[in-house]
Amino acid sequence: MVLLHGGLANSDYWGQQVAALAKHHKVIVVDSRGHGRSTRDERPYSYDLMSDDVVALLDHLNIKKADIVGWSDGGIIGIDLAIRHPTRVNRIFSFAPNTKTSGVKPDTEKNPVFASYIERAGNEYRKLSKTPDQYDAFVEQISHMWATQPNWSDDDLRKITAPVLIVDGDRDEAIVREHLEYIANTIPNAGLLILPNTSHFAFIQAPKEFNEAILNFIDYK
Repeated sequence: MVLLHGGLANSDYWGQQVAALAKHHKVIVVDSRGHGRSTRDERPYSYDLMSDDVVALLDHLNIKKADIVGWSDGGIIGIDLAIRHPTRVNRIFSFAPNTKTSGVKPDTEKNPVFASYIERAGNEYRKLSKTPDQYDAFVEQISHMWATQPNWSDDDLRKITAPVLIVDGDRDEAIVREHLEYIANTIPNAGLLILPNTSHFAFIQAPKEFNEAILNFIDYK
């Protein structure tokens, strides 16, 4: 089981998931390229590139297929894997993703919760990154990716054959609810789960319920 964090974050955000999930699965946490402890090269950020990184990691670890649990950008990477690397994934638990830029609420970065998150992520970046003085440039580069990606067509989503569960909190500050319904309705046989009294950060706000949702889906027979 590979856990993929959201944009600007790092794998430490899964601190309340790893122990619970590791009782049942081999858990791998990843810092996406340029995030947390991971370095980057000169290529512009893209979801395709980050999903290719996950496949390269699986190759390095001699893992043929994995379940994917992703939050926000990590959920998008999970969908990217299902589209472009279908033989490498089992089940996809995608929390708070979008598949078009229009799925994100306008002025999300001005939301007080999100503004606090961006500040927190900056402090963590400066502690963890090998380029601690480059956070502002990092945010600018990621924001450039967000401005145009993802942008999948209905046909792209209909190609997905892996079991997918689209999940979100009922008070998400960033993602348009109707967009999540569209994703779940377009991916063949996908499910939709809305967690009560939680937001874009449900894995922190309600970890027990979040972990149960993961295991109920991943372990479904």
